[in-house]
Amino acid sequence: MYISSKVADRIRLVAKMRNVTVKKMLKDINLGLNTMSNMKNSMPKANNLAKIADYLDCSVDYLLGRTDVIEVNRDGNAENNV
Repeated sequence: MYISSKVADRIRLVAKMRNVTVKKMLKDINLGLNTMSNMKNSMPKANNLAKIADYLDCSVDYLLGRTDVIEVNRDGNAENNV
């Protein structure tokens, strides 16, 4: 099970690593400023999570805590990620 507050923590961590504020990120991808605070109680929609991952150049799986590999598989070959 995914815990939305842990997803929010990972988003904040990656944003900090990328030297971008969460506020700027949300503005740039046209999400409301309350998006992060709403994650205290509910998981973000899949398309919003994908937007965030794309913006932060990381995988959705990383944000969800399914992997500790932050890099995105850009070659489309799933065998390289096994």
